[in-house]
Amino acid sequence: MKSLLSVAVSGCLALSTLAAIGQSDANTTGHSTQDGDTTVAVLIPTKGNDTRGVVYFRQESDAVKVVGRVDNLSPGEHGFHIHQFGDLTEVDGTSAGGHFSPEEHPHGGPDDHKHHEGDLGNITANDQGTAQFEMSLKDLDFSSIIGRAVVVHEGKDDLQSQPSGDAGPRVAVGVIGFANPNN
Repeated sequence: MKSLLSVAVSGCLALSTLAAIGQSDANTTGHSTQDGDTTVAVLIPTKGNDTRGVVYFRQESDAVKVVGRVDNLSPGEHGFHIHQFGDLTEVDGTSAGGHFSPEEHPHGGPDDHKHHEGDLGNITANDQGTAQFEMSLKDLDFSSIIGRAVVVHEGKDDLQSQPSGDAGPRVAVGVIGFANPNN
């Protein structure tokens, strides 16, 4: 009985995956990136934290513009990255994997010649615990970040330590998805 149930569940998962791929082909794979395309990540707190926020990524002619606001942080700098997976199933955010690095470069700052594509540096929270930020990233491939996670860390990214900058635990995570163009 257990193996039959496994087969049934596997079959359902396979069918839903095929349906999603078909839908994906119509909506995203066939979608060529163009100036003005926007994605969004709504950040939710990891267990034991209350950090929340919203981050937008907008394709511009020669860069990806990143604009956001994160609330309920401790004052100071916090590591800010794109991680490999849009998987938020672990309450501590670890299911999002490591920093997004398709070319397997070492960790570094966003201005370093070689760094993880997901290395966005730090965001700085004011005395009220709010970080508002805007940056332009020339080497970020807009189409490659959709479905991945944005992660805010408890501490400052030192932009050197391998493999991830010694920024501490994850305090907020969110999946990057297409933004509603009518909002």
